[in-house]
Amino acid sequence: MAAVTIVVEYCKHCGFESHYLELESAVKEEFPDVVIESRCGETGTFEIKINGQIVFSKLELGGFPYEKDLMEAIKRASNGEPVERITNSRAPCVIL
Repeated sequence: MAAVTIVVEYCKHCGFESHYLELESAVKEEFPDVVIESRCGETGTFEIKINGQIVFSKLELGGFPYEKDLMEAIKRASNGEPVERITNSRAPCVIL
């Protein structure tokens, strides 16, 4: 099993910390050996890198990743397989 490091860069001012914490919890539950860390990002960011390769960008897609897509990417990285960019996203919650 290959070592996997995930870095999530997100905008704290946008309230995206809860999305990160939810993601971190799900990743740790399914992949306890994965290293996951967060970094403060620019306004509107929620970017995910696996082993230094960007796999998801909220700036590009406008939403957040589906958990199943991210878990599949982590599984591929753990198996030493190439990781592809996640192209699906779920819309962010909008409060009017």
